[in-house]
Amino acid sequence: MGRYGLFAMAGLDDFLEEWNSPSPYVKAHTSGSTGKPKDILLLKSDMRQSALATNAFFGINEHSVLVVPLSMGYIAGKMMAVRALEAGARLIEIPPAKEFRLPDNTGCISLLPVVPLHIDCLLGQPDMASRIKNLLIGGGAPDFAQCKALASAGYRAYISYGMTETCSHVALARADDELRRYHAMPGISFDVDSRGCLIVEAPHFSFKRLVTNDVVELLSNTSFCWRGRIDGVINSGGIKMLPEELENLYAPFLGSTPFYVTKEPHPLWGEAVVLVYEGCMDMAGDIETSMRQGISDSRRLPKRYIAVNMLPRTYNGKIQRIIPREPQDGR
Repeated sequence: MGRYGLFAMAGLDDFLEEWNSPSPYVKAHTSGSTGKPKDILLLKSDMRQSALATNAFFGINEHSVLVVPLSMGYIAGKMMAVRALEAGARLIEIPPAKEFRLPDNTGCISLLPVVPLHIDCLLGQPDMASRIKNLLIGGGAPDFAQCKALASAGYRAYISYGMTETCSHVALARADDELRRYHAMPGISFDVDSRGCLIVEAPHFSFKRLVTNDVVELLSNTSFCWRGRIDGVINSGGIKMLPEELENLYAPFLGSTPFYVTKEPHPLWGEAVVLVYEGCMDMAGDIETSMRQGISDSRRLPKRYIAVNMLPRTYNGKIQRIIPREPQDGR
């Protein structure tokens, strides 16, 4: 313990006990953003391989300081501990919360992992930018306005692509890259299947090859642009649309209002686009009017608007695209 310089708290203690056990596996939990959360067993050797790649990319070594404001129950928190262990770096755990402050007297922080829910907290403390070399944003990609704000505040931020099954990220995109091009971590390459979905080629990992349900535009065998989830495709009157692309289309008309796009069965079109937003139903008329004026293709407009008091989210603040069972209002 001492040689790694770890500042222990209950969550970290529990993980270290599991990490130092004879079992070759560590138990983790999927986030639940694309389905019901589930337990999953990860090989420690895969976690080490992932940690080594991240450490090499960010230059993490025995002189580095890492801070983790995320739960040790999920892969993002666990992998920060593994990175510190592999590099001999100092790891400081702080309680998971939407709002946090960095501990004093830590010096320069080499890597701080956050989720989009933390971005307002970071923007509200611009003095932290000079103390943090790299931000690693996981749990969903923030919108471009947030990314620009981070860059303007002096933060160097990366958006991760990965999943629990791949032991954290297999690709990173610069947050200030408006094209959002993801680039492979060392030793990783990419391909696509007949659906246009990403295939992760990882010869140094136990899974070797992983076929995903993520629709991408493959730029090269080590880079891609993410388009959305194939299992979320909306087929409305023969027009196939990805919720994530519609969200990018709608974002300028929603401003700071949290929202997401989903679908529901429709007797005429097969499926219909549904816009679910946080607020009151009185807002729907103004939103609809501005979108009709600004979007020329009416087929891509929502067929229904649902207002809710609070959007459903995962533990890390990632919005879950589901039709609310009991919407506050809708039309």
